[in-house]
Amino acid sequence: MKFTIVGGGNMGGSIAKGLVSGTICKPEDIQVIDINEAVLIELKKELPGIKVNVSNYDDVAKSDIVILAVKPWLVEDVIIDIKFKLNYEKQILVSIAAGVSIEKIEKLLMKMSDQYSLPPLFRVIPNTAISVGESMTLIATNNATDAQKELILKMFRTMGEVYLMNEMNLSASTALTSCGIAFFFRFVRAAMLAGTELGIPPKDAQKMLAYTMKGAADLLLKTGVNPEDEIDKVTTPGG
Repeated sequence: MKFTIVGGGNMGGSIAKGLVSGTICKPEDIQVIDINEAVLIELKKELPGIKVNVSNYDDVAKSDIVILAVKPWLVEDVIIDIKFKLNYEKQILVSIAAGVSIEKIEKLLMKMSDQYSLPPLFRVIPNTAISVGESMTLIATNNATDAQKELILKMFRTMGEVYLMNEMNLSASTALTSCGIAFFFRFVRAAMLAGTELGIPPKDAQKMLAYTMKGAADLLLKTGVNPEDEIDKVTTPGG
């Protein structure tokens, strides 16, 4: 498998690292394209085997999977740059741009107004834990085969957990996962401040809270228990 990742920032770089650490491809099978040469230089230091290009899309056609890892407002510009280089019959396109629908991307991909042949297209919403291989990643598609779905699921399982869902549920689920991770961090930050006021060193407080949060997550995942039941165990009257 050969991959092109357009965008070498936090998400694009994390996906490149996840692919390198998996079994789907070798580092030399990954190309990362970005307008910022400094970003590519840093990524190349971490992943010496990958290929990098500054705003050069000439080799996009050589990839099996093309990943758009750019900000939502840049999606249209990138598609204009690459759509006539793509082979819609042989390539899969993945977008991680939040808020840009499959329908919108399909309209941008049309090479002619009366041409409806489009590539298999996936919308993928990871969260920032993808950088440590622990993302809760949401995936939607409307024109991929079962084999193509399984390939993309397998790819993102190397970077955490995945959920394949109907696109209509993607926005609400994004609030739980992609945005939701920030609420957990808010809780940790607030509790750290409280701990510090009580004399606990900040780094110690952060570690205690992180392991407590991890333990709570493992309880839910391994037992399937209702959160209210676990709350009751630590809020008994007089306890």
